[in-house]
Amino acid sequence: QVQLVESGGGLVQAGGSLRLSCAASGRTFSNYAIGWFRQAPGKEREAVAVINWSGGITRLADSVKGRFTISRDNVQNTANLQMNSLKPEDTAIYYCAALWTRLTPPIGTTDPWAYFGQGTQVTVSS
Repeated sequence: QVQLVESGGGLVQAGGSLRLSCAASGRTFSNYAIGWFRQAPGKEREAVAVINWSGGITRLADSVKGRFTISRDNVQNTANLQMNSLKPEDTAIYYCAALWTRLTPPIGTTDPWAYFGQGTQVTVSS
């Protein structure tokens, strides 16, 4: 299995930027697609961004296109989510997730993502 630890969350004003990082340990990182999910209070967890095993293919939710970028470093075993032009509605706990696949998962539900980190809080003030 793989262990995931997120960092980089915090409080930022609307229009600001944050960079989230996900550090992985355990199995071979490059065997996994990586996803970023978020969950706001009272809402279901939703997918924000996905990157395939090599980093060559990315997918973004419509709500963050043009503002967020997902990337990965298979040498450092890390994945990042660069978030620009943040809005109050981006406020949520952000989770890194891993799925053992060479395919590129779609932006969708938490199934079949097998591994999640503990999450990092992002709060955007208006």
